[in-house]
Amino acid sequence: MAYWLFKSEPFKWSFADQLACGEAGTEWSGVRNYQARNFMSTMQLGERGFFYHSNEGKEIVGLVEVSELAHPDSTSDDPRWTCVDIRALRALPKPVTLEEVKRTAELAAMMLATNSRLSVQPVTEHEFWTVCRMGGLDGD
Repeated sequence: MAYWLFKSEPFKWSFADQLACGEAGTEWSGVRNYQARNFMSTMQLGERGFFYHSNEGKEIVGLVEVSELAHPDSTSDDPRWTCVDIRALRALPKPVTLEEVKRTAELAAMMLATNSRLSVQPVTEHEFWTVCRMGGLDGD
């Protein structure tokens, strides 16, 4: 299983918005970066990821799950742009800030710490569980 991080500016789309979509989830649309799109094309159903509030807050705030495989992005007429659907699983009891990630030696190579501009990025299994523990989740 692969793990991921999805970034959004909370004033455009927040974790609260994602939670409000319920079990159905919603498209992670509007991504116009080839590397991020390519990451989404490899995602499998049920893979988990983090929801990260960028610009405002700069923190990992929740867990999400891939609920639909890559398909055409409904916000584009260009067939090159695809997206996945994700659904919210739960909020982290304690959000994990970008500063905390950068200060944690185990997360020094995490893409969020080294390339924070990419809106969809992979997370290693070790990074995933480290952030979960930091955020107050032990076995989810």
